[in-house]
Amino acid sequence: MNKINFEELPEYKKDLKRLLKKYRTLESDLRDVCKDLNDEPEASPPFSFRIEGLGISTCVIKIKKIASDSFKGRGCNSGFRLIYAYFADEQRIVFVELYHKNEKENEDKKRILEHFS
Repeated sequence: MNKINFEELPEYKKDLKRLLKKYRTLESDLRDVCKDLNDEPEASPPFSFRIEGLGISTCVIKIKKIASDSFKGRGCNSGFRLIYAYFADEQRIVFVELYHKNEKENEDKKRILEHFS
């Protein structure tokens, strides 16, 4: 098994910093996500799926169901959304965006296209 290299866009780092103020367990939750992604980086519906219709060849995936300790007792899934680009040939993942589903409905397609088109 190859080890995946994880990278973060500067905008993602800002997203994370902002969300950490409200959700203290998010950092450890994301470590768990990275472990899972290292084993299975491809999309695996219904928890994650490839974002289609971007007009780019880069594989961009959205994770919809991230377990979070911040939401214990309030359902099984947190409502966090994680967008990442997966480069299988390089064994590399670039985190693009992180947000809570109550903040916005969809990913920032402009951000994705700025970095990967």
